[in-house]
Formats: sequence, structure tokens, C-alpha cells
Amino acid sequence: MKRIKKIMATLLLSTIVIGGLTGCGNSAATSANKGDSNSSTTSSSSIDEIKKRGTIKIGVFSDKAPFGYVDSNGKNQGFDVYIAKRFAKDLLGDESKVEFVLVDAASRVSYLESKKVDIIMANFTVTDERKQKVDFTNPYMKVSLGVVSPDGAKITSEDQLKGKKIIVAKGTTAETYMTKNHPDVDLVKYEQYSEIFQALKDKRGDAILSDNTEVIAWAKENPGFTVGIASLGSADTIAPAVTKGNTELRDWVNTELETLGKENFIHKAYDETLKSVYGAEFEDSLVVEGGKVQ
Repeated sequence: MKRIKKIMATLLLSTIVIGGLTGCGNSAATSANKGDSNSSTTSSSSIDEIKKRGTIKIGVFSDKAPFGYVDSNGKNQGFDVYIAKRFAKDLLGDESKVEFVLVDAASRVSYLESKKVDIIMANFTVTDERKQKVDFTNPYMKVSLGVVSPDGAKITSEDQLKGKKIIVAKGTTAETYMTKNHPDVDLVKYEQYSEIFQALKDKRGDAILSDNTEVIAWAKENPGFTVGIASLGSADTIAPAVTKGNTELRDWVNTELETLGKENFIHKAYDETLKSVYGAEFEDSLVVEGGKVQ
């Protein structure tokens, strides 16, 4: 009997020791995993990691001329692209070290959240809702909404939107504005900017609501359509965005914009990419130099 009790006591003690060691092992593994995870999150969003990689990944549009588009030679072009190349040059010493990642309006936030890009420069309008998910830097442009419609059925006032089918791109301020201010209006939604313009041509909607810069440019290139409302809602700003919490990269971009402002670089970008579309008369009303709205 004493021998049995002794054996049982030995087994119990062994179980406690093994369990304790297992617990310590699991705890250490969990801590290590957490440490790796935190380290990965920090390093993957840091400037050091970008320099180590040798490229900076910047999300841009492929179909939103003149801001971000792919030309006939397969090259990224546009206002946002022009500025993004300068970022790469100043951060990595060579503008060719930017890796452009093509995004659509609805995927901009998710591409930052999943760290597929370091910066979004896809004509990204700053909103309170988006600020909950990403960190915006200081702006480089001002914009408001505009409405383009066929000459034969021109929409010239906000009241005329009632009873119409209004075409918007998903995930844009245009969609948000209509949902909030005109919930009874029928919205026709598409993923790509190229789709919304084709939809208007095909008469799948009565008008397009989008950034005024965009619809003005498109109407000039497409006879038969007019921007009847050049400014709808409040004026907004457009800015680069980084992953939420990445203050290091956000601060670098802010400093960069301030530095570029000393040489009027954003005005130069406008002259090179937008002036032929909008003319000199819109330059000061659209450009934000040095990251500060005047």
C-alpha cells in the first residue's frame, strides 16, 4: 500500500513538472510570436524597411487621367504619379525605385490595411470616416464634387438629381455624399472610373457625380456632355495616406511636402500634368503647396 502511494505521488509530481514546463514553453512561444508580430508590424511600416527593400510601394489609379493612369506604352502617368516619383527619388535616391501598385477607389483602404502598399496616392480625398482607418498626411490638392450629364438632358442644379439615376464609383466621396444627402436617389455603382464614363455614354444613368476635376477634364474630351454643376457640397482636400499608426512615414511625407513647397514643386507637377487639361486659371484653386491650404 505504501509502495502504491509512493508511485502515485511520483506520477503526480511528474505531471505537475511536465505541465509547468509545457506551460512555460507555450507562454514563451506565444510571447515570441507576439514579439515577432509586433516587430513585423513595426519594421514593415518603417522607413528603414522600405530602404532595405529598395523600393517604395505606392498605390495609384490605372484609369483616372490625368491623375493616375497607364499610357499606351504601359507606363504610369499623371499628377499623383509625378509626385510619387519625387518621393521615391528623395527617399531612395532614384525615382525608378517606386513600385506602382494599381488600385481602384474601393480598395484603397484595404491595400493599406493589408500592407500591400506603403502609401496611397490615388486622388484620395480626406474624410472623417477614412481617418478612422488610415492616417492622412498634409494635402497637396483641393477638390469638390461635380456633375456631368448629356447636353440634351443637362443637370444644372442639385434639385434636378431627384428621380434620376446617378452614376458613381464605389468607395468614393461621391457615393458617400449621395447616400447621406439623397438616400432616395437611385445610384448606379461601378468599381472602376473607366466604367462610370462608359456607363454614361451607354445611357445606363442620367449623370455622373464625381470629383469636379475629373468630370471637367472628361467633358472637355467628350463632346456632347457638359458639367452643369461644377461644385457640389463642401470643398475637400486630397492627400497621401499611410497605414494607421505609421507616424514615421506620415511625418516623413509631411516634411517632404514642406520641403517641396520651397521650390513650388506641386505647381510644377500641375504644369507638367494638369495645365493642358484645366488651364492656368484653375491652378491656384486646385494646388496646395507645402502641405498647407491657403
